[in-house]
Amino acid sequence: MNDPDPLKLTDTQWAEYNNLMQAWETGGVDALNAALSELTKADPITAVAVIGSMFPDMVRETIRDIMAEQGITVEDLPEMAEKQKGRN
Repeated sequence: MNDPDPLKLTDTQWAEYNNLMQAWETGGVDALNAALSELTKADPITAVAVIGSMFPDMVRETIRDIMAEQGITVEDLPEMAEKQKGRN
């Protein structure tokens, strides 16, 4: 597990990171999984940011794999973002 880069996490994300680490230290893997599941349900964006800071390569590859399953490439993202911007 990587130490998260403090320049990439917000204060809220750091607090969640610390909560996850405390769960792990006090309750082991089961407590960490429970805390992560709870965070993912409550705030999926923060969950991805925190896990992404700890395991950047794993998260990046997982996202690419999911995109590939949907037929989406990295090159498609700017166009998709522009279309989404037009809907707002």
